Amino acid sequence: MSEHLVNVESIRSYFESLSDPRRERGRKHLLGDVIVIAVCGILCGADGPTAIHRWALNRCDWLSGVLALPNGLPSRDGIRRVLIALQPAAFQKCFQAWTTATFPMIDTKRKRLIAVDGKTCCNSHDAKQGLGALPIVSAWATAEGIALGQVATAEKSNEITAIPELLQSIDLKDSIVTIDAVGCQKQIAATIVAGQGDFVIAVKDHPPKLREALADAFHKQIDQDLEDLRYSIHTTLDESHGRIDERAYFVRKIPIDFCTRKEWPWVKAIGYSVRISQQANGTETTETRFYILNRRLSCKRFSEAVRGHWGIESRHWVLDVNFREDDSRTRERTLGHNLSWLRRFAVTLLKRHSIKDSQRGQMSRCLMNPDFLTEVLTGS
Repeated sequence: MSEHLVNVESIRSYFESLSDPRRERGRKHLLGDVIVIAVCGILCGADGPTAIHRWALNRCDWLSGVLALPNGLPSRDGIRRVLIALQPAAFQKCFQAWTTATFPMIDTKRKRLIAVDGKTCCNSHDAKQGLGALPIVSAWATAEGIALGQVATAEKSNEITAIPELLQSIDLKDSIVTIDAVGCQKQIAATIVAGQGDFVIAVKDHPPKLREALADAFHKQIDQDLEDLRYSIHTTLDESHGRIDERAYFVRKIPIDFCTRKEWPWVKAIGYSVRISQQANGTETTETRFYILNRRLSCKRFSEAVRGHWGIESRHWVLDVNFREDDSRTRERTLGHNLSWLRRFAVTLLKRHSIKDSQRGQMSRCLMNPDFLTEVLTGS
């Protein structure tokens, strides 16, 4: 057996600490084998236990060569039962160990950018059980394209309560966490600082007092000499899709008279971004955004954090178009949560492969070529 195939079997070691939820008497298949089969199936385009099992049947010879499989392949129902029984938080910790061992940080000299955002699995609702579509809040290392963790929000909850839970499950030390306006909450800011991380949080209409304070700090003096305001400034110019985007980013320490200083003691700097877009037909639009920061960043780093955060939308697009997440009709909540995580982890593995191809193309290669699938799994 070649060395790279042995490495596939060694993946099971990341799941040795995971408590097996199955009754000991009924265990026919190794837990690690079932999980590796599920990961491989998702990488090849499977959307659930039935499709994963169908893929495994057609790759039985290859799987027999790289996994133990003491009692052959698990059934469709066996795969489904495992993915329903596994607790998502413990399940994800094993993948975090896999990611850390396989994909080291790209730049250890700078703080890691972590984007936190929500996405709803649109067709996962169950009217008979009174369940709406399953909302997922996830965290991504934007520069590396790595999924760090996710939390499914409760039926009567929302992103505001899920984000602190997610933040507490990942390592925030030496990182900059970016969150859109829904995460502009005191508890979230406090959680990030307590985890030894920094934050860049967007501010819109809520809370209104904070939004007004930010607008006053910038707009009332925007016509004055920028040096007098002690701004940091960074500008970019991009041309794509028949549109020219000119962006400007400003960062400054909070003013002495900043009215929310006591209510938001973690906020030490404020940021402002403006985008002016010119369409090919000559029309022009302007978009502005405000941000709160717990420390003053260089304006270039601030711009990287802001632009990197919106890059998470491309991950959502991949999940919907390539993995058909929005089309999934999985109604069982834990199963849906774990399948959603497997898709995000699959995006991570594909993103880290060096081949120049679309992720859909990479998935086709995984389906057709076991050697390429091995490379994706082992990070080789």
